[in-house]
Amino acid sequence: MKDKYTFNDFVDIMKRLRSENGCPWDKVQTHQSLRQCMIEEAYEAVEAINNNDMDNLCEELGDVLMQVVFHAQIEAEKGGFTIDDVIDGISKKMIIRHSHIFGTDKAETPEDVLETWEKNKKKEKGFESYTDMMRSVPKALPALTRAYKVQKKAKDAGMDIKDINEALDKLKEEVNEFSQEVGQNKYRADEEFGDILFAAVNISRFLGINPEFSLTNSSEKFINRFEYIEKYAHAAGKDIKSLTAKELDMLWESAKNFSNFKED
Repeated sequence: MKDKYTFNDFVDIMKRLRSENGCPWDKVQTHQSLRQCMIEEAYEAVEAINNNDMDNLCEELGDVLMQVVFHAQIEAEKGGFTIDDVIDGISKKMIIRHSHIFGTDKAETPEDVLETWEKNKKKEKGFESYTDMMRSVPKALPALTRAYKVQKKAKDAGMDIKDINEALDKLKEEVNEFSQEVGQNKYRADEEFGDILFAAVNISRFLGINPEFSLTNSSEKFINRFEYIEKYAHAAGKDIKSLTAKELDMLWESAKNFSNFKED
């Protein structure tokens, strides 16, 4: 065990784990088998950021890096790209995309930078239309995030709502269309429900709200209020399933007031 390991040391560790006499689990992994690991490690890093836990963030970033090196090593063994190719590629991309730093473009604000980034990306990828840029948004993204990014591409093309009232009206329209299909046509109801979510994301984008974070916060709020009700039931010697609808409604309102009081 060394006092301090370097990036090259870590690459060598991964090579050994993948070698013939290496780890039985590591050496049989593929790009496909590691997909979920990549997603989970990225989310765990975000969780550390949300918790402002820098010690944990340091650890989680290491786990994300492990996934990057792991995939690069798998490919290198097949005669494909190596971790050096990964580093070379991202270095060149950063130079090309930041043409206001390494080139002659001008960008005085963060908004200018994003515009320059998109312009350079379009040229680099050979996109010929805004539709091409929309289709480049990965389908593997969480649905709310993908909808947000697709709508932003539409905005860049000049297709956007005028104000928040128009966005709210669109949401109401989609809710009405959904209500007409409920109990009538399951396929259409599914489609209209998706339109409700898409319209809601449009509102969040217009207001500069991240829909993924908002939904995560709402889920956490629900869990906290549910916990309040369940604790009350246990204190009363009851199972939560035995509470009447009226009791649940009363406790829910109490839980809301309690959470609001804590937040204030």
